[in-house]
Amino acid sequence: MTPDQLRKPIFSSLAGLTIVMLAAPALLAQAAPPDAPTPSASTPVVASSVFPEVFPAAVAVINTSSTSLSSATPAGAVSPALVTAPSSPPERRRFFDKWNIALFSGSAAIDSADFAVTRSNLQTSGGKELNPIVRLFGRSTAGLALNFAGEAASTVGLSYVFHRTGHFKLERAVSMVNIAASGAAVTYSSTHR
Repeated sequence: MTPDQLRKPIFSSLAGLTIVMLAAPALLAQAAPPDAPTPSASTPVVASSVFPEVFPAAVAVINTSSTSLSSATPAGAVSPALVTAPSSPPERRRFFDKWNIALFSGSAAIDSADFAVTRSNLQTSGGKELNPIVRLFGRSTAGLALNFAGEAASTVGLSYVFHRTGHFKLERAVSMVNIAASGAAVTYSSTHR
């Protein structure tokens, strides 16, 4: 395709993406209704009868015999529930645990293999780098080494960001995706010399 043929689909895609991004806040808004009372810090949060299914571990049923709600509650109706916050925050684990050390070691090993195979293909057999980002750095051995060192460092850095924000599955998934992608690149480069 020529650049002129690509302009219309790219423009249409960007226009559609812009519309979706502008509409997303309105579609995903989860604000309270305008007539809802504003909760204060001194009053407990009272949930309706649908919250026991949503928060089964955090809901304690109010004893209706000792509250003034018992006279206002019709016969046969489910009493309101008091939603309580967890008593202590969940335990944080160390970032460099045995799994992350194994994943980062595997990632570094496969990145090293990717560097060696890529360098060999580019310098000895006159191959062409298919990754446009690596192509910028692939003109010299030092640039190629810088690229793969940056890839390894960004894997650890992004994993740490996910660790600090409590996304522990994503923290490990970053290394797994890097291992899979670099492994596929090593396999492809080794078979297409």
